[in-house]
Amino acid sequence: QLQLVESGGGLVQPGGSLRFSCVASGVTLDNYAIGWFRQAPGKEREVVSCIGESGYTKYAGSMKGRLTISRDNAKNTVYLQVDSLKPEDTAIYYCAARRHLFSSTCWMTPRDYDYWGQGTQVTVSS
Repeated sequence: QLQLVESGGGLVQPGGSLRFSCVASGVTLDNYAIGWFRQAPGKEREVVSCIGESGYTKYAGSMKGRLTISRDNAKNTVYLQVDSLKPEDTAIYYCAARRHLFSSTCWMTPRDYDYWGQGTQVTVSS
């Protein structure tokens, strides 16, 4: 049974930065792709970034340049750094996992993922 727990959210000023962690338990993440998504109140869940098992990365075009995703398989943890935060970044941020083998692929839609964390709240406001 795979469990994912996000942390690192909070209330921040515009222009600030946050670093999120997604820690997995139950299995090792060596053969899982990980996605980060966010959902604002009343809005659709949207992709932020994803990372494949060997480190291949993708970023949402609207946020590219402000994002860094990384993973430490030895710690069963994936990180997401978001810089230059804006009020429109306010949302709940989720990590998700999908098992795959022998590929660097990661996926950019929620339907492609099987396991989800509970989310961590981000509020960007002055």
